[in-house]
Amino acid sequence: MNRPAAYLWGVNVLGTASIVLSVITLVKSPISLAWLIPAGLAIVSGLTVLRMRAVQASFSIGDTFSFAALFVYGPEAATVTVALDTLAISTRLKGTPGKVIFNTAAPSLAMWCAGTLVFHVARLPLPVESPGLTTVFLAAAAAIAIDFVLNSGFVAAVVALHGRQSIWPLWRGHFAGLWTGPVAGGYVGVLVALYTDKLGAAAWVAMLPVPLLLYQALRSALGRVEDELRHLIEMKRMYHATVEAFAVAVDAKDHVTAGHTRRVQAYCAALARKFGIEDEGTLRALEAAALLHDVGKIGIPEHILNKPGKLTTEEFEVMKGHVAIGTEILSGIEFPFPVVPIVKSHHENWDGTGYPAGLRGEEIPLAARILTVVDCFDAVTSERPYRGALSTTEAFQILQARRGTMYDPRVVDTFIALQPQLAATIQQGESGAEGSPVTAAPAAAGSVSAQR
Repeated sequence: MNRPAAYLWGVNVLGTASIVLSVITLVKSPISLAWLIPAGLAIVSGLTVLRMRAVQASFSIGDTFSFAALFVYGPEAATVTVALDTLAISTRLKGTPGKVIFNTAAPSLAMWCAGTLVFHVARLPLPVESPGLTTVFLAAAAAIAIDFVLNSGFVAAVVALHGRQSIWPLWRGHFAGLWTGPVAGGYVGVLVALYTDKLGAAAWVAMLPVPLLLYQALRSALGRVEDELRHLIEMKRMYHATVEAFAVAVDAKDHVTAGHTRRVQAYCAALARKFGIEDEGTLRALEAAALLHDVGKIGIPEHILNKPGKLTTEEFEVMKGHVAIGTEILSGIEFPFPVVPIVKSHHENWDGTGYPAGLRGEEIPLAARILTVVDCFDAVTSERPYRGALSTTEAFQILQARRGTMYDPRVVDTFIALQPQLAATIQQGESGAEGSPVTAAPAAAGSVSAQR
């Protein structure tokens, strides 16, 4: 059993156990039937969950009723309430059986742990029974914090394991900002607990307009947001199509297959992550630069661009101009991420002998250093009209010969060590798609001209 599957089984078993244990406790030690109010409201909340199809996101006010159940009736009632809420959400969203089980087990386990640690282990009184406001908010804050960290952590761990990423950067980047929902729900739950002692079941009626009004406001706002998102997604689709069409046009002039730019793009993205680049803007910039780094070749005469033999000094000077042409073309496009610095530096050499600025070492952006190594490897292992393809072994020999002069030694070493793994991952992602395979072609006759 692999790690993601083992983790899922562990969470599912523990989460199910927490639900079963809570039900047994509620049967043995019955609580007020008023608990059926938040339980029923949680089901209604789950069945009316707001869904944004444009970004595959959903929003529910179920936290309000789950925390209210926790602060008034204890961990067991809250755990069952969460289970009912998440089951209702899964029914509404029609998830697969595996997702339904995990999406029910994980939040139930988080709530059970939070309530048990705060009210059974630490023995803080339930907010409905607390003698003072300080104790009320201390207990509530502790329970909300533990529940949020565990709940979001369970999901982040699944995503990280499947994507082979580090959990902490992933959680910090995608889950840490989601704390407002649990805090808002917990705050309303505290208010219910404070007034239940005086108003009894009427406290639930008094509380009900708050989440309902929030729900209606959120529903109206999300409708407008989703319309805008659909527009942005369509614009993004058109932008990507335009960029790719531009890249295909350049490849056609340079007698390069579209598979080359696709492989370079995929290799660069995978290798960048191995170097710890997690910033979405930098990754997207590198992917765009992988497609567009040779866009300046549009301005190079074809007799030079596709000359079979070695370029003369004069011809090579003309060829070098493609960097300045490409930089000028791309500078006129308002990219939301730094594409131009990568394109401008993709012919700079580690020892400072490259062009156009003669940058050396760490002065060259890491993304550009990654791009140059990957571009060279895929170029020499691809068939061209003026030469045959080299084998992977021969390509590695070229990279090692240029290690420390043209290319960053660390990038070369990392790429050579990881290339088989990266190739397998990329090829798996391309299964069934058209285009050349990621693995290098067998050795063929012909010489390899200098990288242009």
